[in-house]
Amino acid sequence: MQGSEWPQIIHHGAHAGVTGSCHQLLADEQTSYLVDCGLFQGAETTDVERGVHARLAIDFDISTVKALVVTHVHIDHVGRIPWLLDAGFDGPIYCSEPSAQLLPIVLEDAFKLSISRERELVDGYLRLLHKRIVAVPYNQWIQLSQAPGPQVRMRLQRAGHILGSAYVEFELARRAAGELALRVLFSGDLGAPYAPILMAPKPPYRADVLVLESTYGDRLHGNRRNRRQQLKKTIEAALRDQGTVLIPAFSIGRTQEILYELEAILYEAGCRSCVADPLELFTRPHNPEAAPHWEDIPVILDSPLASRFTAAYQRLHEFWDGEARQRLGQGRNPLDFLHLLTVDEHAAHEQMVSFLARTGRPAIVIAGGGMCEGGRIVNYLAAMLEDARHNVLFVGYQAEGTLGRKIQLYGPKNGYVDLQGKRLTIRAGVATVGGYSAHADQAGLLRFVTGMQRWPQQVRLVHGEQRAKLVLQQAIEQKFADKGHPGEVVVASGPG
Repeated sequence: MQGSEWPQIIHHGAHAGVTGSCHQLLADEQTSYLVDCGLFQGAETTDVERGVHARLAIDFDISTVKALVVTHVHIDHVGRIPWLLDAGFDGPIYCSEPSAQLLPIVLEDAFKLSISRERELVDGYLRLLHKRIVAVPYNQWIQLSQAPGPQVRMRLQRAGHILGSAYVEFELARRAAGELALRVLFSGDLGAPYAPILMAPKPPYRADVLVLESTYGDRLHGNRRNRRQQLKKTIEAALRDQGTVLIPAFSIGRTQEILYELEAILYEAGCRSCVADPLELFTRPHNPEAAPHWEDIPVILDSPLASRFTAAYQRLHEFWDGEARQRLGQGRNPLDFLHLLTVDEHAAHEQMVSFLARTGRPAIVIAGGGMCEGGRIVNYLAAMLEDARHNVLFVGYQAEGTLGRKIQLYGPKNGYVDLQGKRLTIRAGVATVGGYSAHADQAGLLRFVTGMQRWPQQVRLVHGEQRAKLVLQQAIEQKFADKGHPGEVVVASGPG
């Protein structure tokens, strides 16, 4: 797909790392489609995005872009949409039916953080978004263009990454009579098996060109079936330090999965009517010499954005997997249980940070954001990292250069991080439960490729650190060689 031949693919992000996903499929010189338009994060953040002129982040020609297709609503896949609109994009934004409900929540937050909190401007922006968003059912072909130009249609399939996530199949009609239409597939972020709430992704029948994520292309996740027990044991070990367990989590996806698992742990521990009001747990006598019991542990969700997403997840229960819907049928609510205390107001957040930091009262706090680059988790870390009573538990990927990666790396060595203008020695415990990755591991990515009835002629690897891409490239090439398949595997590069 090089030179003057059509179609072509240009990668405007996630080609040199794991954030800023943005890919342009050019059907011909007059017609193209964007797949995702995300923010860069961590070490991949550019000087432009650090500065006040962030709208300049759209630094490529969009005059031929007819539509944007969103694979899922994580900020590294949709966070540049406000700047895309500001740059003049006026086409439809296609996404799955669940994503159509979740996307305005994400983009309202992005708009407030990066452009304006003025209510009138925010409301006008949201009205514009609602006009542009087109909800697409899974497994249904949508015609994007017709003759005399290139005939292109698109289909979304479940990706199992977060609720509403999808991989995207484009079908472009061939000029030669009798030839099968060309299939170009963008994986977005593929989920791993046994993810709470979500149905696992299934490979498509075929793809000619596959743009494939490679986040965990160089590793395996281990036994995901036992991860709830691992999570339980890790939390119990941390609670024996007589402090708070801090869980940084993305507001959408990881937060809901961890809530789901904590509800199951509490249910299995017999905590089905232990408390009428979670605030009651703070008034119970606490013996710092005794190991805490689950029935005495509050679960604190401290993220207004995560609270909104959790409520949306509950409304979208028809898209949950069978196990999660079965729990609902049993009268349980996996995302709104008795021990759960939601903190929304900023004053209440400050009070909670101060109370837990001062008292060391055992508690579990889930707070945004997932890589500790922003959000309320930062205030907890600033107050608690230097106190050995507390623990930080990572349940998701920490990109290079992020505060989360630094804590993960230097914490076990009694190192330090710079936070809020201070150098903090990490005395808090640091642990990682890897089974909760929302990304497929190497085995899952290989199954996605080799599970197709007709394997790709070209696989383009994106959304991964360099080692992960190179290791996955070799693994796919070996699969191709074992079957005598002539396809090529390339590590994608950026524009030009």
